[in-house]
Amino acid sequence: MTIYFSLGTNLGDKEQNLRTAVRKIEEQVGEVVSLSAFYATAPWGFASENSFLNAALAVETTLLPMEVLAVTQQIEREMGRTRKSVNGVYGDRVIDIDLLLAFADDGTSIVWDTPELKLPHPLMRERDFVMRPLAEIAPEVAGCF
Repeated sequence: MTIYFSLGTNLGDKEQNLRTAVRKIEEQVGEVVSLSAFYATAPWGFASENSFLNAALAVETTLLPMEVLAVTQQIEREMGRTRKSVNGVYGDRVIDIDLLLAFADDGTSIVWDTPELKLPHPLMRERDFVMRPLAEIAPEVAGCF
């Protein structure tokens, strides 16, 4: 299965935060097969003096989407994230790892709709900071969603 992720950070050493998240994902989720450039962006959905650094990556994994979610949430906690955004209330964060899309080995899009995880990510098309990096590494995928 191939899973596409969006990464974001606006606290501390942002470039190092992204590199650490990518390394941990590769160690715990699967092989990183594509990584976008890092994009400096303004906060979305809340006011902050801290700009963001965002990226997208694609990972080949044998884990199921809910397993990947559990691993990425643990990585966020290990890196110092203390709370998740809830009900559209956003805040500064050391790292944010969002699952965007998943595809089975035959290329079929995986649709997942639970309270904990929705694939494709329901807000990704509204977020330029997600779509620009995703279009860089997978234009054929980004153009479909």
